[in-house]
Amino acid sequence: MNMKAVVVLLVLALATIFALVCVLMTRKEKVVRCGVSGLQNSPEGTSRDPSEIFADLSPAEMAQVVKYLKENLGVHLEDASRAKPSDNCIYYLDTHFPPKEVALGFLDHGRAQPQREALAVVYFGNQPDPNVTEFVVGPLPNPASHRDITLKKFGRKVPYHSRPVTQKEYKDIDTFIFRELLGAFNFLRECCEYNGTNLATLTTAPRGFESGDRATWFVLFHNVIGSGYYIHPVGLEVLVDHRSLNISEWKVKKVFYNGQYYENMAHLEKEFIDGRVKEVRVKPGHLKNDFVSRKPSESSPHPGPLQFEPLGMRYTVAGSHVVYQSWSFAFGMNVNTGPRLFNIRFGEERIVYELSLQEALATYGSNCPGGMVSRYMDGSLGIGKFSYELVRGVDCPYTATYVDRHYLIDSDALKLNKNSFCIFEHDMGVPLRRHFSDMGSFYYGGLNKYALVLRAVSTLINYDYVWDFVFYQNGAIEVKVHATGYISTSFLVEGGTAYGNRVGEHTLGTMHNHLMNYKVDLDVGGTKNSLVALDMAFESVEAPWSPEHQIQRPVLTTQTLDKEEDAAFPLDGKVPRYLHFATSRENQWNHQRSYRIQITSFAGEHMPETSTMERSISWGRYKVAVTKRKEEELTSTCIYNQNDPWDPLVVFADFIDNETIVNEDLVAWISTGFLHVPHAEDIPNTVTVGNGVGFILRPYNFFNDDPSIKSPDGVYFTLDQDASKCDVNPAACLQETASCSPNLPPFTFSGFFQNFTSR
Repeated sequence: MNMKAVVVLLVLALATIFALVCVLMTRKEKVVRCGVSGLQNSPEGTSRDPSEIFADLSPAEMAQVVKYLKENLGVHLEDASRAKPSDNCIYYLDTHFPPKEVALGFLDHGRAQPQREALAVVYFGNQPDPNVTEFVVGPLPNPASHRDITLKKFGRKVPYHSRPVTQKEYKDIDTFIFRELLGAFNFLRECCEYNGTNLATLTTAPRGFESGDRATWFVLFHNVIGSGYYIHPVGLEVLVDHRSLNISEWKVKKVFYNGQYYENMAHLEKEFIDGRVKEVRVKPGHLKNDFVSRKPSESSPHPGPLQFEPLGMRYTVAGSHVVYQSWSFAFGMNVNTGPRLFNIRFGEERIVYELSLQEALATYGSNCPGGMVSRYMDGSLGIGKFSYELVRGVDCPYTATYVDRHYLIDSDALKLNKNSFCIFEHDMGVPLRRHFSDMGSFYYGGLNKYALVLRAVSTLINYDYVWDFVFYQNGAIEVKVHATGYISTSFLVEGGTAYGNRVGEHTLGTMHNHLMNYKVDLDVGGTKNSLVALDMAFESVEAPWSPEHQIQRPVLTTQTLDKEEDAAFPLDGKVPRYLHFATSRENQWNHQRSYRIQITSFAGEHMPETSTMERSISWGRYKVAVTKRKEEELTSTCIYNQNDPWDPLVVFADFIDNETIVNEDLVAWISTGFLHVPHAEDIPNTVTVGNGVGFILRPYNFFNDDPSIKSPDGVYFTLDQDASKCDVNPAACLQETASCSPNLPPFTFSGFFQNFTSR
């Protein structure tokens, strides 16, 4: 071959390569983007659905209520962000819901829409008899009147000492503590390398031993910037008496250090100088060598799997109203107690009137004072208030719908928790149902376990709680909570491992019991329900065909529970395996239409009833208790029980008073939780794996068959069909329908700014 031919071939080869590269580059540029539907960030207050009567207060409504109160209460109201304990101020606002009968009259019978009203909680510190008063203000959006509901709601005034601690009071206490620390500066410099800025405090609760007390143990930690200081105790704890409304009268009642008690900081300093303090030198941590840092050691070169909707979202969100296939519901956030759902319907029927978190309790054990007294009732801290912005792609799927929430607490200024709810359809990774038949005939039938998830995450000091409400195509609702975040710790002193495990050089991971309480107002086939317990026993019978032989066969045991006492099942006791709300109406097969309550819980022991504070958390006696619904028994606890648990304003145990629960409007109060004994693997953070509990509401003869059979997602094909054809098998369509690139919104996060401005 001559040189000219070689050159021609080389030119042709290069031209071919160039053409192929151009084609590939052209194809790459023409990326097909997936379709988009639904709302990426649903605005508040835009729903026109009747369920808007359950909507949270809008920013405009809250602003009008604040204006009205300042002009009509007849006293000066200081901004809570600046208020001293001796001032009057608005503590928080919330929606005040109409009575259930009124709401159902509007929703179901075409009666007049109830007026929108607000609940306003006001601290009156600047008067002869300081107290907390609850007002209903309305009608919204232009309030013209208010009424005091405190006595009707609680039967007495709310004592001022039982009020939740405001952010301003916490700041004042911190200022007081760090001023007191100067009295032992030499000791702190030696034991902890204290420089005036590198210590942080952590509150405990309750605050004393008897009604009227307001004395709190504060635990001190090294403050490691960029990591969790909760794992760095320095061994010092201070008991602050802050009952007086005059801040200048606050005092240190006791000091604890490394297993010993002192009268005050000056006493500790004197004992140290005299050589009678056994100090443990604890060096401050730094992020680069912090053993609890969450900063990854390296980034992954390969991103994990991404879930997306190739043809857009299959649900709609309008304001506070969600529609997904046969499901619809309204959702919101109580600034204190967290997520709440109303008017949950499947098809044309209401299944649940109200499903709401009531309380999250954490009971600690330790041989240090802060740990041994801690019984955190997180509703008083603000489960909803601290439901901050969710991180796209980690806290929720990247393409989820994110919803903002406004609130007003601790300040006259509205606060925004941006993207504090997420809503997404999720492939649960296991079939909802399936069967492969190789007997009689050959076919396959199955259905993906797609479900809609409503999620919020609350960061309550060290712990993060992931609240999930999951809606399945078969008519089931699952309620789940996972715990993560940092464990709370004590300084490791002699005997400490009787209360947990050592997780650091000077750190004891203290045992604690998580317990959450939910209100579930089921309306199964209407408001008149009964509670039925179904279980099993064995009976011994003769074999009919062989009388000389015995057969032990299972048999159903069925009981309709008559009284509230019969339906109060202890936390550590046996609950009937099938416990369901039943209507007198029957399905096609002549069985009562019902919904079953199925609980998953690993809770530790409830506090002994001999405890002087047990009545404040008496809902924790029961894994589930069913009561007759009353407007006077709307919540299992209240925010005032935390700071006066010895004389609680709401005692759940009093709800159970031998009333009949047959063919009545019933409420289930469900407690679920787990005992947590921290261990080495809880560092840096507790993981959600194995730390999730909850319950499921499942249809039981409510339908005539499984309603998911109508799902368009079902797959069915036989031996005689070509399963690779799109018109036979929807799964075969994915090659075309999912051959697109998700249209991802840009990643944004403003949670740090929101958090900074709200504290």
